Amino acid sequence: MSAKRDRQEHVSPLRRILQNTAWLLGGKGFGAVCGLLYLAILTRTLGLKDFGHFSLIFGTAQALIAIAGFQTWRVVVRYGSAHVHAQDWDKFGRLGMLCGVLDAAGAVMGCALAGVVIYGFAHVLELNPNYINIAFWFSCASLWALVSAPTGIVRALHRFDMAVYVEAVVPTGRLTAAVVIWLTGPTVERFLIAWAAIDILEAVLYWIMARRLCPQAVRLANFGKWRQALKENPGVGHFFWVTYAGATIDATMKNGPLLVVGGWVGTRAAGLYRLASQLSQAMSKLSTLLTRSVYAEVARVRVSSEAAEFRKLALQTSAIAGIAGLAVVGVALAAGRQLLELIGGAAFEGGAAILVPLAIAASFDLASVAFEPVLHSAGRARLSLAARLIAVAALAVGLVLFIPIGPSGAAWAVALAGAVSYLAMGVMAWRTLKKIAREEIMLAKDAPGSTPA
Repeated sequence: MSAKRDRQEHVSPLRRILQNTAWLLGGKGFGAVCGLLYLAILTRTLGLKDFGHFSLIFGTAQALIAIAGFQTWRVVVRYGSAHVHAQDWDKFGRLGMLCGVLDAAGAVMGCALAGVVIYGFAHVLELNPNYINIAFWFSCASLWALVSAPTGIVRALHRFDMAVYVEAVVPTGRLTAAVVIWLTGPTVERFLIAWAAIDILEAVLYWIMARRLCPQAVRLANFGKWRQALKENPGVGHFFWVTYAGATIDATMKNGPLLVVGGWVGTRAAGLYRLASQLSQAMSKLSTLLTRSVYAEVARVRVSSEAAEFRKLALQTSAIAGIAGLAVVGVALAAGRQLLELIGGAAFEGGAAILVPLAIAASFDLASVAFEPVLHSAGRARLSLAARLIAVAALAVGLVLFIPIGPSGAAWAVALAGAVSYLAMGVMAWRTLKKIAREEIMLAKDAPGSTPA
């Protein structure tokens, strides 16, 4: 690991981001191909109605994860980067294990919430009564399959190359399971059981990998030292709650419209919206990959470099992501209808009206990929939370105004929220960069022996 770190020290921050993204893109490119194949099997074997039920169950599970999943990987990267830079593996291990305990607590809370939501309000989503039990158990399995803490450990160590192999388990497993289920008799229950088992396998493998990469840190002895971890990382509690709230809002914006479409319009419309949403996410997969790479590298640069390099990195990544966002919209406009028909068949062709606004929303998300990491690493996570609150208010207004149009109205509400989020967070990130630069200039002037600029 030390040899790997030595090689990385002589590489520019932007190049490290591109290298890490290339590793992730290699794995996610393979995963995207597998994802489109098993999505085609799902839509064509289940049909629009049952695919709608599958989508609502999956979307409900994702919403529960958003509420109970604490996104602790951000905590590990934000505070663990300094420990990794100093090679203080004991502190790094205590922080990682603290986040592991938080993940487990979130899973327990999420299972209780799943019981209330699914058994108490399934009728609101017009969910088939035969699917209620499997929906509950699928949600519980998804909650326990969270790999946030070990993911943060791997990213703080900048071992994105190793993460690719573990994350390939999910698309490979899902495609294999989809083919087997297709040949032996496709049902909603079988697909859900297979998806849950594969997610749990990935979680186990992620913890094994984190242990192999850093055995000095990932030890059972560190699980009971959460009080010490809190003392060693001042402000971690505040950062945790702010990022948790931000991640919950973000996931609500991604999964909430699907549930609104299911409850307001119907199950078939939910299936149509889900396929369009999946396709837009596949086209904008670079957003997710860049976020992982940029978040880790920005945290690293913040503790090891000057403000000028920090600002340069943010501008470079924003420019690259903005160009990629325009490409996503171009593909949706030029080939969206054909892609939907190719994957789902003629019944899903009407999803083109949903795909375009979702692609626009994804492009805003992609273009803003550096904003939140800048705010978090600068200790201004509350600003990113404020921007997300403004965006969710815009989403609510958009849903009220546009949902009478149908599923495409919900998609345009998402696009509106994406634009508002981009503008709000962009302004905050830019002001933060300027403030950091001014503070560094003032410190240089006050330093002993300094001369006026």
